[in-house]
Amino acid sequence: MTIDTATCPGTVAGDVSHVAPVLTVVGSDTLVPLVDGRRVTYANLDVAASAPALRTVADRVAEVLPLYASVHRGAGYLSQVSTALYEASRRTIGDFVGARPDDVTVVTRNTTDSTNLLAGCVPAAADGRPGRVLVLDAEHHANLLPWQRTTRATVVEAQPTTTATLALLADALRTAADADDPFALLTVTGASNVTGESLPLDAVVALAHDHGARVLVDGAQLVPHRRFSLAGSGVDYVAFSGHKTYAPYGAGALVGRRDWLDAGTPYLAGGGAVRNVALDATTWQTAPARHEAGSPNVLGAVALASACDALAAVDPAALHAHEDALRRRLVDGLSAVPGVRVVQVWEDAVDPVGVVTFSVDDHDPGLVAAYLAAEHGIGVRDGRFCAHPLLRRLGYSAGAVRASVGVGTSGEEVERLLTALEQFVTDGPAVRYAVVDGCWAVQDDPRPLPEASGLSGLIATAAAGFVAESAGCGPAPE
Repeated sequence: MTIDTATCPGTVAGDVSHVAPVLTVVGSDTLVPLVDGRRVTYANLDVAASAPALRTVADRVAEVLPLYASVHRGAGYLSQVSTALYEASRRTIGDFVGARPDDVTVVTRNTTDSTNLLAGCVPAAADGRPGRVLVLDAEHHANLLPWQRTTRATVVEAQPTTTATLALLADALRTAADADDPFALLTVTGASNVTGESLPLDAVVALAHDHGARVLVDGAQLVPHRRFSLAGSGVDYVAFSGHKTYAPYGAGALVGRRDWLDAGTPYLAGGGAVRNVALDATTWQTAPARHEAGSPNVLGAVALASACDALAAVDPAALHAHEDALRRRLVDGLSAVPGVRVVQVWEDAVDPVGVVTFSVDDHDPGLVAAYLAAEHGIGVRDGRFCAHPLLRRLGYSAGAVRASVGVGTSGEEVERLLTALEQFVTDGPAVRYAVVDGCWAVQDDPRPLPEASGLSGLIATAAAGFVAESAGCGPAPE
């Protein structure tokens, strides 16, 4: 499906080069080489994959690093300080997503980690079979594969409108309940990592709860872009990633209702998750310790909490206006380039976040991405974005190109992308490209590597990313 800007309410034209970032991110002034010998400021339009660290987050990590020590069981002064920092960060993370007083915040690695953890906590059905989970084909693999492996998952096809999709979900929930085999969980994306679109969460929660199912929201693309509250929305669980929330230090979170997490299978078997261990029996902790075996990522938790504080301090209206202006310009500008099609899942979706995916007729998406990087210093994502079933159903089996914006994105970066893409369609690349080990690369690439990078070549680096994409996901996990 493609977007018709003539019928997209509120879509506006006009240069947005005057739009400034909302917050400062690390690397915003980084220069990268082009194939023509120039160096330009890197335009990072790939924040949906991994967002750069906020400057305040990096500063906070540097401040805390000298205080780092083991947590929870150390009598030393720094151990006690680190424990306090870790637990304070947990509270901040939970508060940021509107956790209820009895909710639990489990510090994980990322959204994938969180959904796999929750998959082990879905209660069994009355007959002892694994619990049932209802999921859409539009989901990121992180919100699809865990349910297929450990629960009885039913995958339904997202319809062309949110209204029709909600009706389909309601029918599936009702049919299962009438057959005395109800779904335990309905899991949906808070914002698509392909299109930025979403279902209305209030409607999702209402229909799920009406049929006895809980709701998990994959908040990887929602939480960094919109205010969200578990208490306010009625959502039961939310999972999100620090590396998409401007805190790329290896921590994420699962926040939600305690009972499943207290009773579920401990995510990792190891120290810290237990009350007592004997050779023939183990007594496990309740959540969150039950699922945090081993030494936790204290600095990652501190970084994520710092990002939550920084985002919470921004006026929501200003945050929305910034992103909305950049997204509207992207959609309008891309649609004006001959042969460019903008991807859409739901034609009636409202208020999408700053993620826009597009294709260029008769051109491989990998070539487009390589051209934008080598000749214009623009970083985008190409491929199938860990959403293979959705891209295949929408007619993009070979993949597409994704541009995504965030709090550190300027309007100039968006304008540069639009100008570069129009130049590509009109004049073609200025240098020769070839597929090497399955990845598009500049032939005889003259660009130097950063000093002390330890890299042997850009082609080798890109090929490593292609191997990860071929395995089912790009190099940055969600």
